[in-house]
Amino acid sequence: MPAPSAPRPHARLPLAVYVLGLSVFALGTSEFMLSGILQPLARDLQVSIPQAGLLVSAFAIGMVVGAPVLAAATLRLPRRTTLIALLAIFGLGQAAGALAPSYAVLFASRVISALACAGFWAVGAAVAVSLVPVTARARAMAVMVGGLSIANIAGVPAGALLGQHAGWRSAFWAVAGLTVIGLIGVITLVPRTEVPTGEDRPQLRRELSIYKDKQVWLALIATAMNGAAVFALFSYLSPLLTDTAGLAESWVPTVLALFGVGALIGTFIGGRIADAHLFGTLFGGISASTIVLAVLALTAHSPIAAVALSLMLGVTAFTTAPALNARMFNVANAAPTLAGATTTAAFNIGNTLGPWLGGLAISAHWGYPSVAWTGSALAAVAVLTTALAYRLHHTSTHSRVVATSAPTTTTDTDTDTDSHSGASAIADADSRSSAVAVADAGSRSSATAGDTLPPASAGRSSEAAEHH
Repeated sequence: MPAPSAPRPHARLPLAVYVLGLSVFALGTSEFMLSGILQPLARDLQVSIPQAGLLVSAFAIGMVVGAPVLAAATLRLPRRTTLIALLAIFGLGQAAGALAPSYAVLFASRVISALACAGFWAVGAAVAVSLVPVTARARAMAVMVGGLSIANIAGVPAGALLGQHAGWRSAFWAVAGLTVIGLIGVITLVPRTEVPTGEDRPQLRRELSIYKDKQVWLALIATAMNGAAVFALFSYLSPLLTDTAGLAESWVPTVLALFGVGALIGTFIGGRIADAHLFGTLFGGISASTIVLAVLALTAHSPIAAVALSLMLGVTAFTTAPALNARMFNVANAAPTLAGATTTAAFNIGNTLGPWLGGLAISAHWGYPSVAWTGSALAAVAVLTTALAYRLHHTSTHSRVVATSAPTTTTDTDTDTDSHSGASAIADADSRSSAVAVADAGSRSSATAGDTLPPASAGRSSEAAEHH
């Protein structure tokens, strides 16, 4: 009997994947828009810039806590129902922020919104990757990450403009409106799912076993440090542009849009090359961010340099995003529920740490260029962590905890030392997607899916591509 043909690598993605990306656009706009309205917000609430910057950390803390907690709490609930509930809560959180009478109330609303955002990210990633074949999972995740990129291009600058001309509260109302649009899309286009039973029923104890693996922790640290590096600068980009580079405040939305353009370019590049060259993408992207941040620290007083390097940082930072997602899904492929949640938590640990460290540097009177130095140092830690993970990946034969399943036949290219008999066989390095590979793709929904979606492929884990 002839072997079944492999899925076309560039087959059209389901419309539901793009609906999830649209929803992420609303979430991402809310998460990042404070960088453009930090100054008017601080003036209105009568707090310092570092205190206002802690609102970014508040959102990130909510994401860190919310991702694993909500992933576990909704483990056996229908995914579509969970997505609808989380989007509704998020929208209410935005309305509460717009009406907040004080800094404390706004802080609380950011945490609540972030909890819902984290849960949506984790569950949404599960649904997105389970709707496509294994060879299209990198592109599916790139669509979701692309929602963040477009948020930076359009949402964040628009929020800055609203904040400058209609008050910062109008930006929160705008995000609430976007959330309603995303909610309608999820209700009408995301397919209904069923709660799995029998052996396919998710088990939290089995999922938690991934945290015994060193590679999972290395992936978490690398992801967190990369996020911290970017947000140490991005959270204070507005005052750096105006107070250090000497640009008018009206330039801030334009520069934020340029960062977003760079992010979109980086997401496209990363989504295309991470499948075949995962570690190469990680090393190249994070190393480039380290250099860009250091150069920005040295040239922050030049308006031209500050603008150009903001664009470049968007490219380098988001080039690594698909690969960072890929690495976590690969090493945590025994945990289809917690893999996406762990990635979300890791990103937002960085998003909490970066603004906090940047605020400490500013409070120490080292000037706004110090946040770029802080970011460069954090990115260097991410490079070192990735190097250690790469070394372990090629020297350890059983460094990962994997799900138990029937053995499968490996291909002729299965020479990667990270292969395991209990997991899916490793596929050809140049043809299989490594972006969001999880165990036994055809039998379970991925990442955080606690219910059964139609299997897109009987494909196998494709971690072999990481050796490039």
